[in-house]
Amino acid sequence: MKKTLLITSSLALLSIMSHASEHEKHWDYAQNGPTHWQEFSKTCGEGHAQSPINIVPGKTVQVNPKYKLHLHEDVHTTADVIDNGHSIQVTPKVGGTVDFNGEVFHLTQFHFHGKSEHTINGKRYDLVAHLVHQNPKTKQLAVIAVFFEEGKNNPILDNILGNIGQTIKVDPQDILPADTAHYYHYVGSLTTPPCSENVQWYLLKTPMTASKEQIEAFRKYYVDNERPVQKLFDRPVEAL
Repeated sequence: MKKTLLITSSLALLSIMSHASEHEKHWDYAQNGPTHWQEFSKTCGEGHAQSPINIVPGKTVQVNPKYKLHLHEDVHTTADVIDNGHSIQVTPKVGGTVDFNGEVFHLTQFHFHGKSEHTINGKRYDLVAHLVHQNPKTKQLAVIAVFFEEGKNNPILDNILGNIGQTIKVDPQDILPADTAHYYHYVGSLTTPPCSENVQWYLLKTPMTASKEQIEAFRKYYVDNERPVQKLFDRPVEAL
C-alpha cells in the first residue's frame, strides 16, 4: 500500500512539474516584451553597453585602426533555414570569417528583423540582417548589420523565404553590399536576452535592396521583432 502511494505521489509530482515546464515564462516581443526582459536577465535592464542604439553621424569619431574590419564571407556552402520563434535564421554548415585587432571571428548564423533595430539619425530601415560571428578562442561575438531598403528584388532573400524549414545552397557574401569598407562601429550587446555585453557591432553604411513583396513576406512572420533603441551613455561610436 505504501509503495502504491509513493508511486502515485511521484507520478503526481512529475505531472505538476511537467505542467509548470510547459507554461514556463519566456521572453518575446509582446506580453513578455523588451520592457520585461530584465526579468529574464538583469543585464537587459541594468547594462550600460546595450544595443541597439541611434547613431548620429555628426557625433562619430574616426575608427581606431586596430578595429578596421576585414570580411571574408565568400563561402559556397549549405545552410539550414528555420523560424526560431523570434526571427528567420540561416545557419551555414561552413561560415566565412571577419577579422580585426588581430583576431578572427567565424560566422555562426545570420537572422532577420522585420525593421532595423539600430537607427541612423532616427531613421529605421525596412529590414535588417544580423550576421553573428564568434571568436573560437575567446567566445566574444562580432555582429555585422546589413540594412535593407525597399527597391529591387533580392535573389538571396527569395532563396531564404522560399525554403524555411529546408536546407539551401548559399554564399553569405551575397547578402552584403558591394561597399563593405564604410561602416559604423561601437561596443554593445546582444539585442535579445540575455543581452550579453562586449559585442563588437559593425553597421554597414550602404544598404541592400529588397522588393516590397519580400519585405511584406518577412513581416508576415515578424514585423515587430526589434528592440527599442537603448541609451548610449559614454560609449564612442566610430565611423569609416
